[in-house]
Amino acid sequence: MKIKGFISLFLLLLASHGCGVYSFSGAATTAKTISIEPIFNNTDLAPANIGATFTNKLKDYFQQNSSLRVTESNGELHIDGTVSEYRINAMAPVSTGNSQDPNTAALSRLTISVKLTFEDTLEPKNNFKDRTFSFYRDFDNTLNFPTIQEDLERRIFDQILIDIFNATVANW
Repeated sequence: MKIKGFISLFLLLLASHGCGVYSFSGAATTAKTISIEPIFNNTDLAPANIGATFTNKLKDYFQQNSSLRVTESNGELHIDGTVSEYRINAMAPVSTGNSQDPNTAALSRLTISVKLTFEDTLEPKNNFKDRTFSFYRDFDNTLNFPTIQEDLERRIFDQILIDIFNATVANW
């Protein structure tokens, strides 16, 4: 049992040392505030409220996973951007076996991309402009898209939020 405890402690120390300044909140920044501008929908196919939905999820994610306080403006960290892609593509083509019938797809893929600009007023070397964060989910074409759309979007957003958090304040 002592060996397991020693190994766990060693791995914890090694992990925290390798990522620079790290707190158990997940954020490796000395900033206290973050301002997040409304993320606008710049796509043709996405639901009209997708920008507001993503903005709220982004704010919630930073509040839940860091000690940063979300402010309306003038945060030490600042994020703004757009939902830049909302696309559905056919995947996994399936032959009907009949030359008269068109081939279909067994799966489709929903891809969502968000293009962001990040400003760190305390550490300008962390800044980036127009960086794209993208993820997708495949779904069975026998399902009715409107009934699964919200769940697909939530799952895609979950991964994009992790990627944004890691790129901005976790320094991964």
